[in-house]
Amino acid sequence: MPRFPGRTADVAANLTSPVLGRPLCANGTPWILYLFEECVENVWEYWSVVIGLISMFCFLLSTLPQVYEAYRNGKVEEAMSFGFLLFLFSGDLSSLIGCVLTSQLPIQIVTVVFYIFTDLLLISQFLYYKIKNNSCKKRPTLKWLCFLWCGASTVALLILPKFITDNNTSANTQSASNSVEISGYACGYLASIFYLSSRFPQLYKNFKRQSTEGTSYMLFALAMMGNGTYGLSIIVVLPALAGSKQTFILKHLAWLIGSLGVLLLDFFVTAQFIIYRKNRSDKTSKKMNVPEVEPLLCEEEELSTF
Repeated sequence: MPRFPGRTADVAANLTSPVLGRPLCANGTPWILYLFEECVENVWEYWSVVIGLISMFCFLLSTLPQVYEAYRNGKVEEAMSFGFLLFLFSGDLSSLIGCVLTSQLPIQIVTVVFYIFTDLLLISQFLYYKIKNNSCKKRPTLKWLCFLWCGASTVALLILPKFITDNNTSANTQSASNSVEISGYACGYLASIFYLSSRFPQLYKNFKRQSTEGTSYMLFALAMMGNGTYGLSIIVVLPALAGSKQTFILKHLAWLIGSLGVLLLDFFVTAQFIIYRKNRSDKTSKKMNVPEVEPLLCEEEELSTF
């Protein structure tokens, strides 16, 4: 699941020669040029950027429903697989390293840092409720430790994008650019492997419990929308490419494998939600029918005693 669109490799090809340190883009879209430093001069490239932004926002919102579900349910350790959270965090961390090594745009670095923050929030919730539910005594210090941890990580992640972008621009030398870029794309493939691996622990957890209770389907639904729109943003721009389409696909292949592979696995997760929701409704209907019989049995037992 590529949590950010890797578009920076094509930015230089879309810009004309700089004058006084500023790119020339006479017929480009102003807001895209301002935000992404990318010259978009046709409808294909424009819709590619718009669909890519939709994909980005889907991923930004995907973890928030699960945070609320964990807060409401309070039994996140029973519903969520820690392997799922760990692989998700590892994938986002690899994506961040890939962003830095391939000199991605600042907005992409900020976005992937936000993903890491939401991952840490989910992991913190998981550990908090696991310790709380397994301990017999109430521990008020545990809540304060979680608040301090979340506050410290928030401050660190707010400072991190600025620190990375400053160091990235100052340390960008031409001699080591090729090896660094190859390392960045290797991190992209590693992130795709982590994203693909993240679904298997959760699929096994749901199968073992025969239930999806405690997990929010919106987490996976928004991820599916994000992966689908990401792939679409790559396909849409192909007719407008002036260069080699094969080279363009190869540059995005790592993220495409991750997005389409996770999209396929999320269909299996969706099937689990449908099947186990039906099982849950059958169980609740059986429970609702039991109290109607029990009082009659009790009355018969009382009459027999007399």
